[in-house]
Amino acid sequence: MVSLSASAQKLLSFFPFLLVLFDLQYEGVECGINADVDKHLEMGKKLLAAGQLADALSHFHSAIDGDPDNYVAYYRRATVYLAMGKSKAAIPDLSKVIELKPDFTSARVQRGHLLLKQGKLDEAEEDFKKVLKSNPNEQEEKEANAQLLKSSEIQSMRSQGIAAYKEGDYSTAETYLNFVLETCIWDAEIRELRAECYISQGEPGKAISDLKAASKLKSDNTNAFYKVSKIYYQLGDHEMSLSEIRECLKLDPDHKECFSHYKQVKKLNKQIQAAEELIHEGRYEDALPKYEGILKTEPNVPYYSALVQERSCHCYSKSQQSTEAIRVCTEFLQQEPNNVNALKDRAEAYILEEMYEEAIRDYETAQQNNENDKQIREGLDKAQKLLKQSQKRDYYKILGVKSSGLNRRLIYCMNRRGSKKKETRFPDHRSHACTAFT
Repeated sequence: MVSLSASAQKLLSFFPFLLVLFDLQYEGVECGINADVDKHLEMGKKLLAAGQLADALSHFHSAIDGDPDNYVAYYRRATVYLAMGKSKAAIPDLSKVIELKPDFTSARVQRGHLLLKQGKLDEAEEDFKKVLKSNPNEQEEKEANAQLLKSSEIQSMRSQGIAAYKEGDYSTAETYLNFVLETCIWDAEIRELRAECYISQGEPGKAISDLKAASKLKSDNTNAFYKVSKIYYQLGDHEMSLSEIRECLKLDPDHKECFSHYKQVKKLNKQIQAAEELIHEGRYEDALPKYEGILKTEPNVPYYSALVQERSCHCYSKSQQSTEAIRVCTEFLQQEPNNVNALKDRAEAYILEEMYEEAIRDYETAQQNNENDKQIREGLDKAQKLLKQSQKRDYYKILGVKSSGLNRRLIYCMNRRGSKKKETRFPDHRSHACTAFT
């Protein structure tokens, strides 16, 4: 049993009414031709009313196989297709109904609606005009007139939208095309045009939705897959870019643009994955040349330049190359001053250089952008403790000894102090240091 979406439920709530009218108007037509066909039609109708669309469809298939000229079977199968959201499959069935019974206005009205949604305005208008000439009932006449008026308005908006696009007025073009697509939701051409408006206005993310829809609405739409892949690539989503370009090549393995882009994104994707794997393994120095290779493969897209800089900052910091880490991280943070990862990496490098105040500032900035990061809290605590310790006089350093050599030095200091009991001032820091330990 097929679960129903909200749109499908809406369609189903509308079509039983049509079926009742249909049965009243054409009662007896489907009887007496073939008992098996009649059985399939009746069973299919009950299943359709119960929302069991797949089962209903199977019965209508069987009815058509048993009687290929039974327009009732085609009409009901079209009804199921529409309830399932398969408008492409419904149109040929409605056309067959009209071929078999030209005066069946319900089928023509329904086909006109679908053609309008596809953006085939001239064909839709032709259907609605024929409805008006075929002695329609009051409801059909009202519907046909309303749709003709709507189609005329859409024709005007469509023309103005295309003209605005050609003139480079993408914002105005988008406004007109938005109006068109409120009705012509399956118009692949207009969706692709609106996508171009989004791209031209610096909103490639919005274009993806229209292009993906266009790739489904229009068979063999390699151009839509290519454009989506290029957008993902520019945005830095190399994995999605690779996925979309593969779809293009499935449709046309010899597509030159798609194949060229496929080679590029495949190489880049492989390099990024290899570099990230090295980082995951803790092999930071080995990862650095891999990122340099990424920049050679793609030097022109800002996202990948920033990625290389950020990850190099991380690798230098983790491999304790503090001077390089500070330099690279600082260059990156000039572009993205609130990047938490880079701030943490630079703070760690500052600690290695005993630049504790700078480290504290970086951790505090990072904390403002991510209050719940445990690493930031721990790093900040560490930097603050180290700063506090550094502000005390380092007597070991003054004496020129390590803490492990303390006992021997203490003996020296105590002996020296004993020989100078009368001194009340200390002439140098070494004497002060000795006093600190005695």
